[in-house]
Amino acid sequence: MTSAQPVIPVGPRPREVRASVLAAFQLVEDARYLGTGSGPRRRRARRITEHTIAHRRLARDVRLG
Repeated sequence: MTSAQPVIPVGPRPREVRASVLAAFQLVEDARYLGTGSGPRRRRARRITEHTIAHRRLARDVRLG
């Protein structure tokens, strides 16, 4: 054997995850959490935010008036 030849591993090789599998998994996770903006979680968050803003405006107007 010369130094130009690769060394053959003695034991079983660990399973390697390919980059394409990781990229596909990341795309699925991104789609799940980011979504298109029309999912129920996004709608609920928007409704809560609008509700909070309305209450803050009302409280501000009551203090000023």
